[in-house]
Amino acid sequence: MADVVLGIETSCDETSAAVVVATGQRPPEVASLVILSQDVHRVFGGVVPELASRAHLTALPAVVDRAIAEAGIPWSAIDAVAVTQGPGLVGALLVGVVYAKGLAYAADRALIGVHHLEGHLFAPALEDPELAPPFVALLVSGGHTMLLDVPAWGRYHLLGQTRDDAAGEAFDKVASLLGLEYPGGPPIERLARGGDPQRFQFPRPMRDSGFEFSFSGLKTAVLHAVRASSHLEQDRPHLARGFQDAVLDVLVTKLERAVRTTGHSTAVLGGGVACSKALSTLAADRLQGLARVAVASPRLNTDNAAMIARAGWWHLSRGERSDWTLDARADLPFPGLTSSMTRSQAPHP
Repeated sequence: MADVVLGIETSCDETSAAVVVATGQRPPEVASLVILSQDVHRVFGGVVPELASRAHLTALPAVVDRAIAEAGIPWSAIDAVAVTQGPGLVGALLVGVVYAKGLAYAADRALIGVHHLEGHLFAPALEDPELAPPFVALLVSGGHTMLLDVPAWGRYHLLGQTRDDAAGEAFDKVASLLGLEYPGGPPIERLARGGDPQRFQFPRPMRDSGFEFSFSGLKTAVLHAVRASSHLEQDRPHLARGFQDAVLDVLVTKLERAVRTTGHSTAVLGGGVACSKALSTLAADRLQGLARVAVASPRLNTDNAAMIARAGWWHLSRGERSDWTLDARADLPFPGLTSSMTRSQAPHP
């Protein structure tokens, strides 16, 4: 089993490399983590794929070198290279995959391709070594919103996912409507702290049944409220609060429903939206006495290579390897994912 794994993450607009080290029977710990964010996308209010790919191409060698240097481990001590294979922006993914393949081939090291969302599942385990399935997981990011029943690592049952927009995408679009910077989650959360929760009561789409999500209509409701406002500057904190409350209410209500349905005593939050203190606080309050909430620190919830290295280590510990045909896939299927119930079987409150 590999003891030292170099992770590489380039699925979107963060160029990241990390080294995780497992000692004896202990699970891996982070020896180094370097994340270089691409601020150029703020100008455009969203990620421009070609600019992201070019930035990864320029930055990745230096980011990898920095991660190895900060770990204080010589390249000769690294046993394997884990890299995000997908999903994500295919051009950005290709930069990481090709670079990882070159490193692993030249040094005769093991290579493992990792699914980005599986990496998010493993992120809390880097700070909570006791975390282990079974648990319910809510993965919420700019591209995905899904609820999983996780009976064991590598076995994932899909309870429900978004039918249209991901929650993070809705945050970004609403932030743009309110004149806030990209990405939208942090500025909306800051602005919402000064908002009146009673001023704007937005709908809670699909909250009261099942496990699936929809945020497109909520986004449209905010758009209409913005257009109807005659004092937008004064209304901005209240709009932000009303929108955030609606999204978090839907997410946590369905998370609680999943916990009650599965009977699991742990709920994991993962993905960029899990950086929201308001989300983790609401989840902990609603699940008090029912399940503990495991969530990684913001640095490990955003796109990062440490979670990729951690997931890669787990696959490597099982004797799994990728061959040299490994390729980037924007639509990479979630490994081990099955549907655990049909919509008609989904419980109602």
